[in-house]
Amino acid sequence: MTTSDADALWVDDDAGPVVRPYAMTRGRAAAKDRHNVISLVVATTRAAPPHEVGIAPEHVSIVNLCQRPLAVAEVAAHLSLPLGTVRVLLDDLLARRLVRVTDPAPTNLPHDDVFEALLNGLRAL
Repeated sequence: MTTSDADALWVDDDAGPVVRPYAMTRGRAAAKDRHNVISLVVATTRAAPPHEVGIAPEHVSIVNLCQRPLAVAEVAAHLSLPLGTVRVLLDDLLARRLVRVTDPAPTNLPHDDVFEALLNGLRAL
């Protein structure tokens, strides 16, 4: 196998640039704030300053994407990034006050006994 054949096996022009998530987060694997997947993210500014130190293209993409409220899961899906990576990037943006994250209001669900009684009633039909 020649060098060009070996290169052809490892390079796929259609894949685009490949960057590992830990490179985007500078090695951080966990976010300080573990926001719920349905927490809403909204930008507090029209655009992130692209030349500011510590602002990566992914940060700018999140700010641009969140000009209207989006769930954390939607942000991850739009950017094709793992949820954990997006949470770490959101921590960076929260520290710079470029986004605001609103967690869902806690709901008061009935006790499990109520659900069990409902299921038993449905099974009895």
